[in-house]
Amino acid sequence: MELLQQGAEARLYRSTFCGKPVIVKERFSKSYRHHTLDKLLTQRRTNQEVRSLLRCRKAGIACPAVFFIDYETHRIYLEEIVGSETLRDAFCRLGAGSEARHLGKLIGQILAAMHDADIVHGDLTTSNMLLRPSVDGTGEEQLFLIDFGLSSVSTLAEDKGVDLYVLERAFLSSHPNSEAVFDEVLVSYRSTSKNCKTVMDKLEEVRMRGRKRSMVG
Repeated sequence: MELLQQGAEARLYRSTFCGKPVIVKERFSKSYRHHTLDKLLTQRRTNQEVRSLLRCRKAGIACPAVFFIDYETHRIYLEEIVGSETLRDAFCRLGAGSEARHLGKLIGQILAAMHDADIVHGDLTTSNMLLRPSVDGTGEEQLFLIDFGLSSVSTLAEDKGVDLYVLERAFLSSHPNSEAVFDEVLVSYRSTSKNCKTVMDKLEEVRMRGRKRSMVG
């Protein structure tokens, strides 16, 4: 297996499974935690990530397929989205023009569908979204959500509002002058989501709390 990335919680490898290209996500043990507790938490987070992925796919939301779960090594074998790039790289390439605003529309649509399915991602950034060019000749790019390691199932508008706020902060810190693009995300979200009013109200509340914390220092 080829090591691609190591984060605080897991390593990512590129490999094959039954002849198909896969990304293997391996959660590793934390030496500072009691062995039994560490094993319990790792398995619980693995299960939750898989549940969220399966729930997304059942709702028609584009995300990697789960091919296999190895509970002994805490590995999830996921479909590799071949030919894709992170949305972070796409925005760095496109800037904040009309193509970027079109991607904002796609983001709003996929997040509305995810939240309507009561899935909260927990770590929305443009690095956790992949853009793949059209593979069926329609010319329409396809957007995929990845890395559901902090995800949860929740019906609360508060949790969904926080999800959007996290993405907004990630947008503004990673992509300067992208306010118009994120505005397009919210316009698209409002026009697609069945529960947009309560979620937008909560987003505004979270923004106000964030501003107060910034003023206090």
